[in-house]
Amino acid sequence: MKYEVIIYWSEEDNAFIAEVPELAGCMADGPTKAKALAAAERVARQWVQTAKRLGRPVPAPRGRLLFA
Repeated sequence: MKYEVIIYWSEEDNAFIAEVPELAGCMADGPTKAKALAAAERVARQWVQTAKRLGRPVPAPRGRLLFA
């Protein structure tokens, strides 16, 4: 996947959170940055597959975003 992923630590969840901002609601977590990233990549692929199956638009990756 070529979507930007933002990873940060969440004290509340006691885990790293990985968000894919270009895919609405697409996020995952993990005990390490690497595991959070792997989970986010898996969830992003599922997000895209589901959107295509439902006939919904899939945004093209825009590269580096300036959310942070």
